[in-house]
Amino acid sequence: MREINLNGGEISILKTIGLGGGMIVGSQLAERMDDMETAELIDTLDGLIMLDYVLCDRVSIRNLDAVKSAKFRINPAHARELRDAVYPSRNRAEAGRRRRRS
Repeated sequence: MREINLNGGEISILKTIGLGGGMIVGSQLAERMDDMETAELIDTLDGLIMLDYVLCDRVSIRNLDAVKSAKFRINPAHARELRDAVYPSRNRAEAGRRRRRS
């Protein structure tokens, strides 16, 4: 298992999509991320898709219209690692509890 390092924009997008495995329509994602610049949203989403952390039903998202017409979800193969990266303190607390019990 490798360590995943995320920046603030990536964490915001992952939290907005939801780490529980559900799907979000791109228009909802764009609406909820309205405080992020359009170019930053597209670049960050593209990076998450290229790393295979986010799955998308479109091949290319190069503009806001493409984002709004797409559907996104977290890749279940990386969900646990992403959850640990987004909530690092939760992971440490669980590890501490595990150590005390053994």
